[in-house]
Amino acid sequence: MFRVQELERTRRFYADALGLELSLQDDYLPGTLPSGTELLFFVGEAVRGTSPQIVFGSTKAASTRPSSSSKREVQVLTSVSEAPGGWSIEFKDPDDHPLAFFQAEALPRRR
Repeated sequence: MFRVQELERTRRFYADALGLELSLQDDYLPGTLPSGTELLFFVGEAVRGTSPQIVFGSTKAASTRPSSSSKREVQVLTSVSEAPGGWSIEFKDPDDHPLAFFQAEALPRRR
């Protein structure tokens, strides 16, 4: 469960930047990740450290540089770097919730 400032802004970010469709309800925004994990967003003040970090698995080759469109939409916290068993990149959503992509080391890495 995540607290956000604006449901529509959150819906646009997750759809445009991450390709995740969330369906706006009366006073909340639900969504389901491909793994079956459910996400819920409610309007309210986000308290740092009270929301989990979502780590998306990636099956595409990691790039050392974000695309020009993602530079406009996503604030990168940690560029693509080595992580145990692969590569990761960390970034934030518009409400400062930390997110990450992880790619297994068996997959190629683009430069």
